[in-house]
Amino acid sequence: MTAMDITIHQSFLPHEDAAASLAFYRDTLGFEVRNDVEYNGMHWITLGLPGQPDTSVVLYPPGADPGVTDDERRVVSEMMAKGTFAMMNLATKDLDGTFDRLQAGVEVVQEPTDQPYGIRDCAIRDPAGNMIRIQEIR
Repeated sequence: MTAMDITIHQSFLPHEDAAASLAFYRDTLGFEVRNDVEYNGMHWITLGLPGQPDTSVVLYPPGADPGVTDDERRVVSEMMAKGTFAMMNLATKDLDGTFDRLQAGVEVVQEPTDQPYGIRDCAIRDPAGNMIRIQEIR
């Protein structure tokens, strides 16, 4: 079988408050804004890390999909509030330094820890409750 020529282009994370999410990803984590769209009272923000122009995260309103029922929207909102709906893994060469810079301005879920499966990581939540794990790469 021949390998396909594909890359990760965009991943989606829900948000409830566009301004708070934008501040978190742009000002706290250092993402750059690539697109900012408002339509029919909803707000999508596309962000990415400098030096990684082909990979983006799209923050989207969870109610944007017309196929989602009101009950499903309620469940999604409840899961977001608990931090169990969506997550993203990031990586850094200096986990402790990154955590030290972040911890004052974020909700910390787990301080840097050596995991039994061989990585060292920490966990924080974004303003929507999405889990952000940051692992150390060597």
